[in-house]
Amino acid sequence: MPTPHINAESTDFAKVVLMPGDPLRAKWIAETFLTDIKQVNSVRGILGFTGYTKNGKRLSVMASGMGMPSIGIYSHELFSFYGVDVIIRIGTAGSYQPDIKVGDVVLAQGASTDSDWLGHHVLDGGTYSALSDFELLENCNNAAKKLGKKVRVGNVLSSDIFYSPFPDDWKKWMSLNVLCVEMEAYSLFVKAAQFHKRAMAILTMSDSFHDKAIMSPKEREQGLADMVEIAIAGAEPFC
Repeated sequence: MPTPHINAESTDFAKVVLMPGDPLRAKWIAETFLTDIKQVNSVRGILGFTGYTKNGKRLSVMASGMGMPSIGIYSHELFSFYGVDVIIRIGTAGSYQPDIKVGDVVLAQGASTDSDWLGHHVLDGGTYSALSDFELLENCNNAAKKLGKKVRVGNVLSSDIFYSPFPDDWKKWMSLNVLCVEMEAYSLFVKAAQFHKRAMAILTMSDSFHDKAIMSPKEREQGLADMVEIAIAGAEPFC
């Protein structure tokens, strides 16, 4: 049952999908954390895989690409055509708070945005507060504690802009205790709400707006094991 953007068969995806932005990161996650993996998508280089966790739970991993329009398309098709019930975004973000350092993990309780993506796609007026699924968030937070992984839980910003012409614009979000900035969670949460499904986002800090520390491209691709382990442990009850 291919869609315009996914060439998988109707039963190729598990009920739970982990969704990094980078196709190579999806491949690394599948090869590192899953067994008996099968590649189920390759359209436009967006790699998708299905396999089994070490506890025998069937789980899928597929890239989302960059930005809200991209993850909006893929989550829409997974929720509506492939019977997926849960999507967990696992990605990188830039820290807005001085006590959240590069390599730290944030669980997104909700997502603010500077985008009009929702106005173009869903609402004609109004402001929608995009939230993660509480039970899924609670499971991942408890999983982090059991694994001995320190996490922060709170609001994040999903932005349309990577290279801002206003270099101090981020400070207004910092003042509202927004923890970090990324580019996808808001539209994923909206799509989950539309289809009455579950979604959340787990983010590793790849850079900081305070000390200018930054992960290398290789670290961005493969240095994110804590986040992946939390996501898998939190997702397994839904598999």
